[in-house]
Amino acid sequence: MPMKPDDVIWKALLGACKMHKNIEIGTCAAEVLMQLAPHDSGAYVALSNMYASSGDWDGVAKVRLMMKDMDIRKDPGCSWIEIDGVIHEFLVEDDSHPRAKDIHSMLKEISNELSFEGHVPKTTQVLLKMDEKHKESVLHYHSEKIAVAFGLISTPPKTPLHIVKNLQICEDCHSSMKLISKIFPTLYDITSPN
Repeated sequence: MPMKPDDVIWKALLGACKMHKNIEIGTCAAEVLMQLAPHDSGAYVALSNMYASSGDWDGVAKVRLMMKDMDIRKDPGCSWIEIDGVIHEFLVEDDSHPRAKDIHSMLKEISNELSFEGHVPKTTQVLLKMDEKHKESVLHYHSEKIAVAFGLISTPPKTPLHIVKNLQICEDCHSSMKLISKIFPTLYDITSPN
């Protein structure tokens, strides 16, 4: 390479390693990124996720302990939706909204309809050591799904819903949203980084 690689190049390499499950080179890229930006959670989270996806729970624990020791926190998944001029914010597994009961009822309805349509949750996206049923539950309460449920109970049918996310949408939510738009016909616009 005719230039010295910067953090953007190392992040691209780390992302490629994650995609292709190359833990050896991914670990090297993550370590370089940790030296370049020791308090940026991105490299730590990517490395932890690589270990988790390969079933290396000791590696996950080591990275998480390193993050804890350095007081590095992962940004929680967060989504925003505007209804009648008011912006509503939802976090993963959020039940703090005044209409939480109604939202959870709609989430249950969405989940039942998704199952009826043949949707099988992609639990490989949940990089935590837990049983499959619990992983399905975690996916059920991603922030963008909560925002969609709130939008559906708060607007007339077929009202376009625009949701903004702080993190990239996971594969399960992406496939779920396609089916949700078929089940509850409206325009869904979910904006997330990348």
